[in-house]
Amino acid sequence: ECPLRGAAWGAGGGAVALALAFLPPPLLLLLLVVPGGSYRPVVIVHGLFDSPSDFRHLRAFINESHPGTEVTVLDLFDRGASLRPLWVQVEGFRRALAPIMANAADGVHLLGYSQGGLICRALLATMPDHNVHSFISLAAPQMGQYGDTDYLKWLFPRHMKSNLYRLCYTPLGQGVSICNYWNDPHHRELYLNSSDFLALLNDERLHPNASDWKRNLLRIQSLVLIGGPDDGVITPWQSSLFGFYDANETVQEMRAQAVYLQDTFGLKTLEARGDLGGCAVPGVGHTAWHSNRSVYEHCIRPWLT
Repeated sequence: ECPLRGAAWGAGGGAVALALAFLPPPLLLLLLVVPGGSYRPVVIVHGLFDSPSDFRHLRAFINESHPGTEVTVLDLFDRGASLRPLWVQVEGFRRALAPIMANAADGVHLLGYSQGGLICRALLATMPDHNVHSFISLAAPQMGQYGDTDYLKWLFPRHMKSNLYRLCYTPLGQGVSICNYWNDPHHRELYLNSSDFLALLNDERLHPNASDWKRNLLRIQSLVLIGGPDDGVITPWQSSLFGFYDANETVQEMRAQAVYLQDTFGLKTLEARGDLGGCAVPGVGHTAWHSNRSVYEHCIRPWLT
């Protein structure tokens, strides 16, 4: 049992959990023995209002530590186009990702930042022949979003978190990406019945593809979850680690979530296999995750073999 596992997954998340601590011994040995070996390509999916140029630091970190690595930041749905419905974005990113995977005999690493982390999980669930080795979810609202952030105030100036459900849980609202993962803990039934994206992706609402999606996701070798208490955008920040609010707005950590307990899409299976790792890192604001050298060295680099 990894001594840092509790620090990584505790509800407070005050400690930095080195991702190396989660590596299975054979992979750790591989890193130590052949540091100069060839590396799998890295594909990055950006977040809300981002574009590939925002990831120049992360690209530089990867090129410096893993020379020769093919790094692709997919150039789709940039800036304002990132507000388009997530299933529309998933289809576009699928078409862009498929040829990269086809040319990578040993597979690829997939990193999704913020909203891009949800897009990546949907890609993995809906691509039966993907060859993603490590899926790195960087500050992504994997259990949804519920908070009055600057983004929210700009997008919906007439709404607060307490009443945004009135818009998000309508057909019109579901045409905006952030509403696709708006998860109001006080209106659970509306969320379950109206969410066209997250409720389906989490298999919280029954649908005929659930078994296939779970099987597809479990093709990955590692799921790495990264987030922290000073994010300032992802709310609650523990959503990055599959924690979320209960009806009293008390955060319940991942292992208390029904999606974990019922293993609806494979989260519990991944942990049982030893393929779930992550970092809870204080002191990092939301827009700084992909340019923070310490986050890269401790939480991302060890998985890019």
